[in-house]
Amino acid sequence: MNKVEEFEELRPLLFSIAYRILGSVSEAEDAVQETWLRFDGSTTRPTSTKAYLSATVTRVSIDVLRSARVRREEYVGPWFPEPLLSDPYQDPARAVELADSVSMAALLLLERLSPLERAVFVLREVFAFGFDEVATAVGRSEAACRQLLVRARRHMEAGRPRFEADWRERQELATRFFDALKDGDVGALRNLLAADVQLVGDGGGKAPQLAKAVMGAENVARLLGTVFPWLLRIDVSFELHEVNGQPGAVFRERDGKVLQALVLDVLDGRIQAIRAVINPDKLGHLGPVGDAWAVDREVRQARRRPN
Repeated sequence: MNKVEEFEELRPLLFSIAYRILGSVSEAEDAVQETWLRFDGSTTRPTSTKAYLSATVTRVSIDVLRSARVRREEYVGPWFPEPLLSDPYQDPARAVELADSVSMAALLLLERLSPLERAVFVLREVFAFGFDEVATAVGRSEAACRQLLVRARRHMEAGRPRFEADWRERQELATRFFDALKDGDVGALRNLLAADVQLVGDGGGKAPQLAKAVMGAENVARLLGTVFPWLLRIDVSFELHEVNGQPGAVFRERDGKVLQALVLDVLDGRIQAIRAVINPDKLGHLGPVGDAWAVDREVRQARRRPN
């Protein structure tokens, strides 16, 4: 194969590594492009193209993450990763690790790690790279990488319960949830939610969002059962879709433009968390983005009209 063919064959892996390190589709795509430019500009042929490109995209992603962390500290409201509808890299031997590592909950936990810890964890735990390859990628000794992995595992295991492995059960629960959402059935919604469920939105100050997280099954069910039927009355629609490997949906305004991505965390047969990504800057890769402010105004006007 020539350089282009080699790179394109490995592009899904490179994107998947970069996305898990960065939590951003756009930044991951930029990191992959920068990796190509470095590969294309190199005059020497690496012994292992996979190892070379994986190391390069990791180093680029670490650099991007270091600058991104400063911006995220100044972010308005809760910060969520950019929603990913499908992971381009598939490996049946590591399907569970790949699916678990791309969930919103896992990516938010990864945000707590240092850039080096995060890169080591992703390469070793998710993609099963050897410690020699990990060490080359992050520019540290194998012994240092083992220590980084120990610390990263400790943080991850302390904060994350595993999601249910039964995909069909999760999808069935999600279908029931979105049916109840469409009907505004507060009772049915309440029965699907964990007692301590959280509803959180990421608007980044650029879209309508909740002032703070809504907590508890009763509060969340009442809010959802009140608001979403009004959205449907003004022709907002949604399509069920996996979002970051978890059940979710993409909402669109009447002309098909994207308004938000909603993702559900499911554990023990109940919805533990509902996360909405509304920031238009994080939705562009899903298609043309709608005006959430205009939709919010239209809902408010509709609710003020006499029946």
